[in-house]
Amino acid sequence: MKKLIDFDGLFDEKLAEYIRANAQKYTEKQWENVIPKLYQQFGDTYVAKAGATPKGYYAAMSDGELCETLARHVKEGVPVSDFLCRELESRGCTDALIALLFEKDEELLTLAVNLAGSSEKAFDAYFGILMSDAGEDIKEAVCEQLKGGADAAKERALACYARGTEREMMLEILSRCKTRDDRVYELLLSAFRTGDEVPMHASYLAAYGDERALPVLLEYIDRDDINFLEFREVKYAIEALGGVYEKPRDFSADPYYLEILEQSRLPVDPDKKSDAQNDRRGAFIKRRGGA
Repeated sequence: MKKLIDFDGLFDEKLAEYIRANAQKYTEKQWENVIPKLYQQFGDTYVAKAGATPKGYYAAMSDGELCETLARHVKEGVPVSDFLCRELESRGCTDALIALLFEKDEELLTLAVNLAGSSEKAFDAYFGILMSDAGEDIKEAVCEQLKGGADAAKERALACYARGTEREMMLEILSRCKTRDDRVYELLLSAFRTGDEVPMHASYLAAYGDERALPVLLEYIDRDDINFLEFREVKYAIEALGGVYEKPRDFSADPYYLEILEQSRLPVDPDKKSDAQNDRRGAFIKRRGGA
């Protein structure tokens, strides 16, 4: 079993040296562009402690070893580097990752979900997570992946909806189906007609793309008691389905409209910078997190 290497920690050490030697060479903004490039170069740099480059260290591992290493990083508190995640992503080793989808550690589970992606092989485990007591963030991550393979997930999503399991998430998944199915359409339309969570349910109809929903949407948007948030989302859904609604409406007294208007008037401080912008290492961490 290979030892765990904190490649990010080693990079941070080299980065600190480089910054000290080149402190005046770049502006704060320029550093934000330089640091990611240095990190990429580090991936091809021989590291004596590892006996290989960071990229080569992980490339030499089997799929199972990569997943085991990922789990050890999380459990032993050693930062997970981009190089490990990218090696896992490039291989698409879903079979090996599936074992991690039954872990209880939320950080490890989130990583496994994001790396397994929308592979149908992971769907049984994904639905198991949705039916478990896992945290909301984990379930949201799973929902995003199932939306990417909604047609393959459809039957299981319909069954979960019928049982009352995470119904809103099931509707969200079903709304991304590409193949038309009257069962899906009727569920989405029925959810909208309840009058609950109108903006969200209108967005599902827009995503599903069945123009048969237009008469119902046009009838709802013409109601006198519609609020601004509902109006805005329903109008978007109508337009997404190829319809048009041009009747003038006055929301000047609507609390949602007034709140949005007030927020739009808030001054923006052009000199305000995030912690990541004020701190070079913060900029590096921010880039890694968004990779």
